[in-house]
Amino acid sequence: MAFEDTVASEEDLKDVSADKLRSFYATAASVNPNLSTPSLPPTVSKVYSDTVSEEGENSAVMAISQYQGILHGFLVGLIGARRILEVGTFTGTSTIFFANALKRNGVAGGPDNNGNKPVVSLDISEKYAKIARKNFSDAGVEEYIEIIVGDARKNIATLEGQVFDLVFLDADKTSYKHYYDTIIQKKLISKRGLIIADNTAFDCVTRYLGIPAPVAGDSKPLDVSYDIGYIPPGFDKAIHEFNEYVRNDPRTEVVLLPLFTGISLIRLLNE
Repeated sequence: MAFEDTVASEEDLKDVSADKLRSFYATAASVNPNLSTPSLPPTVSKVYSDTVSEEGENSAVMAISQYQGILHGFLVGLIGARRILEVGTFTGTSTIFFANALKRNGVAGGPDNNGNKPVVSLDISEKYAKIARKNFSDAGVEEYIEIIVGDARKNIATLEGQVFDLVFLDADKTSYKHYYDTIIQKKLISKRGLIIADNTAFDCVTRYLGIPAPVAGDSKPLDVSYDIGYIPPGFDKAIHEFNEYVRNDPRTEVVLLPLFTGISLIRLLNE
């Protein structure tokens, strides 16, 4: 039930927690079957199941859930987004949700007068880019999406001159601050745009409650348990410092939603 929250049998639901039941109900209650372009793209369940088969469940969790995808699509509609930048493609689930939402906004696929497609997605892996391109084709949204493969820290700077209404950060967590500053400094986000940063309240990050950032090298975080088996070196410290940096940044306003592993919604302050 981690991903396919809208499809579950009575047996699947029998022994799950109240939070899981709430998640299932909320997702099912968020799908409007009468939309000409559905809020839940029909191919994303297969994308996830194929990812589990090919990459294993431990890797597949990097894909966003159906509920988060529906939430992203709602936000795309709410702000009337026309162009989206995604940092971290993986096998393309979140990208499909974004392209689908742009369709609902009346955005056409294909390059604009400057040769730019509505969605630009950055990923370091040619392997995953190849898988994602096939998934985009299967979903009928390939004309909406350009994948740029390589180091996103460098490639994001080459986008100067382009403007996006929504930016989704979901790649190397230790580089979040770099992406965030580059987006603002190079004016890649529109004045009324939205930055979404994923995984900003991982269990491993919450142990820094009450510890100021930057985190001292000899600080002792709270001794709490968390579900993730392997934490890349510096991951938790980097996310905590990013959260504190954004919280104290006079250029922006942030709300961190305690959904999944944390979703930060960030907007520019035009004061």
